[in-house]
Amino acid sequence: MSKTVTVFSSALLCLLFVSTASLRAQGPPPDFTGVYSPIDPFGQARGGRAAGAQQAAVPPPAAETRGGAVPPPRPVLVLDGRAGRPDNAPKLTPEYLAKWEVIRKSRMAGSDDFDPNVRCIPAGMPNMMSMTYGMEIQQTNDRITIYGELNDVYRRIYLDGRKPSPKVLDDPTFAGYSTGHWEGDTLVVDTVAIREDALFDTFSPHSDQFTVRERIRLASPGVLEDQITDMDPKALVEPFHSVRTYRKAAPPNDELREFSCAEGLASVK
Repeated sequence: MSKTVTVFSSALLCLLFVSTASLRAQGPPPDFTGVYSPIDPFGQARGGRAAGAQQAAVPPPAAETRGGAVPPPRPVLVLDGRAGRPDNAPKLTPEYLAKWEVIRKSRMAGSDDFDPNVRCIPAGMPNMMSMTYGMEIQQTNDRITIYGELNDVYRRIYLDGRKPSPKVLDDPTFAGYSTGHWEGDTLVVDTVAIREDALFDTFSPHSDQFTVRERIRLASPGVLEDQITDMDPKALVEPFHSVRTYRKAAPPNDELREFSCAEGLASVK
């Protein structure tokens, strides 16, 4: 065998080895299918020590109130603004800080005009990912569907490369329009077309240019992590980052119940 043939054969073997190793490294994406409950929904949604200190005063969800005359505990950490704006809250531009002040005064006055929980409407992205009462993920090759137990939360993440149409962009929704792709074992999701009146981070306002990027992965077996970045060139001084984690439920605890109050609770104070 000539030297040229030997070198060519060696190079071909190296190429085959690298290609095979690369295919093995890529492999199929992880399967997120299952029912999950949040880990520290109040603290991690806000981030930082201050949030952890505040969450202790918030009672956990009480299953026995479901369907009864007494409204359930609010599923997210609701602040009325009496203590001002927390240091670890999103940094708003002056225009949107003024909007927040209007919301703050409304809540301090006892109004539910800016409280989606009392009005029994979805929290909107990314607040809906607090999923305080649990969520179910269904996964196929071309899409991921997420159902939330509280107030009919519903999301669909398209994985087939499609883009939002002008019609979609002109018709924003609470969940927005989500598309995703895999980077190794991490699902990268971009969400646009989110309703402008869907407050985020408890009750921070945003503009019609608000978008959300998520990096979702299995941090460990049975533990799902969602790294969230909120972006808004009009409302935010800088992107706002938060992390939420969820633990996968095992049978027989992997069931969701309908927990919706479509009639509203606006009369309950």
